[in-house]
Amino acid sequence: MRPEVTIVIPTKDRWETVRGTALAASSRQEDVELEIVVVDDGSRDEAPPEIALADPRVRILVRDNPQGVGAARNAGIEAATAPWVAFLDDDDLWSPRKLRLQVDAALAAGAGFAYGGAIWVGDALRPLHGHEPPDPALLATELLRWNTMWGGSSNVLARTELLRVLGGFDESLHQLADWDLWLRLARASPAARVDQVLVALVVHQQSMLLTDQRDVFLELDCLDAKHRQAREAAGVELDRARFARWVGAGHARAGRRGDAARAYVRGTRAPGNVARAAVALLGRAPLSTLSSLRANLPGALEAGHRTATRPDWLDLYR
Repeated sequence: MRPEVTIVIPTKDRWETVRGTALAASSRQEDVELEIVVVDDGSRDEAPPEIALADPRVRILVRDNPQGVGAARNAGIEAATAPWVAFLDDDDLWSPRKLRLQVDAALAAGAGFAYGGAIWVGDALRPLHGHEPPDPALLATELLRWNTMWGGSSNVLARTELLRVLGGFDESLHQLADWDLWLRLARASPAARVDQVLVALVVHQQSMLLTDQRDVFLELDCLDAKHRQAREAAGVELDRARFARWVGAGHARAGRRGDAARAYVRGTRAPGNVARAAVALLGRAPLSTLSSLRANLPGALEAGHRTATRPDWLDLYR
């Protein structure tokens, strides 16, 4: 039977994470025919044989030379045989109804892509922070100001052909390639929203924002230039202060105090950012309390933020 959804999971050197997290989330999807494409972006070790043997729906695409997560996702889009593609980072978790609900919502709305609510969890899957999904009617405009697609790539399901027509992810970008694609999707097609928490992002020290030390502000400049015409037509300004808070929080969680302080005020003198920079330089650990964690996560205490309520489906992953 032809699959309804192709799940694309990019990974590199994290086979245990893939097996315990992303494949667990994929295999638990209910009432949907699917295939799972794991794109190995140049791992040093081969995938353990049991990963593919455990589930006949799994295919592993091996790329000998690592080209980045955007290129890996694009390889998955090209390999997809289903009419819908869902992206899943190797360390994120899904509600078992995620794909079914999103496909149904997209079909009902005549939409080209769909998304839901997202939650951040810490040790023992303890809820930390959550976001309501943005209003589809406002999404195209809001994305020009700030990335309101909470949950990143793991949140979005999109029509395969639409992704191909748009050219997939911009491989010249790294951390902001998903934001760029959401901008293009939102201008090309209506969106559909599921008003439930469908995605859990696990906060840990190996996340890309914490480990990648490339200058993400240069990526922001590229993103700004790429979408400037649309932003000017909509009368929207890029929220650089909010972006600086997101980057600064990442450096702070990684213990890079000086980088955090510089990031908080880079290109902005917003009072809240200046205060965060001072706190970072003074050495206060931003993750020492739950309240400080909420203050430092991307978008915390701003539009769309809510106190995280633990969804029952997280119990499946204990």
